Amino acid sequence: MYTAQQTQHIVITGGPGMGKSSIIAHMTSLDYHCIPEVGRMIIIEQMSNGGSKLPWVDPFGFAMEMLRQATIDYKNATSRQTGDFTFYDRGIPDIMGYLLLSGIAFPPQLEEACLNLPYFKKVFITPPWKEIYVNDAERKQSYAEATDTYEAMRQVYSNLDYTLIEVPKLTVPERTQFILSQLQ
Repeated sequence: MYTAQQTQHIVITGGPGMGKSSIIAHMTSLDYHCIPEVGRMIIIEQMSNGGSKLPWVDPFGFAMEMLRQATIDYKNATSRQTGDFTFYDRGIPDIMGYLLLSGIAFPPQLEEACLNLPYFKKVFITPPWKEIYVNDAERKQSYAEATDTYEAMRQVYSNLDYTLIEVPKLTVPERTQFILSQLQ
């Protein structure tokens, strides 16, 4: 049995460039409450103001900034108390995956957040898909690194007892419909 809080928070995870943000954008256009990827927003902000909390400059500082913002987003979504879903382009456990890939130990506050800010037990994961993978100003990983990220996310969410549901390689509207069908 899930708590009302858990059923409100739905995570879409996976490696970078696997279509998560496109699904979130489509869900937003359908009037679902969605939280964009925190890491991307931080990179854009830090690059525009000359900050150093960037994954290629200060990986731990970047992770802690992601945790700070993801916690705020989670609490804001919880306070809405509408009973409606909130879809997240990555959840707090994704920060563990990032640190795992970076070879950095998990700080206690991250482990605490993963335990105290639960998501719905079904987590949607987008698989590696070379045909749609592209780099951009914020996404500097190679396709191989993106695939490693996918594997890290599988490991972290599994270790936290989430049930991973792989999102099929379909059009964005079809992927969105697949996710919604799994929540009915």
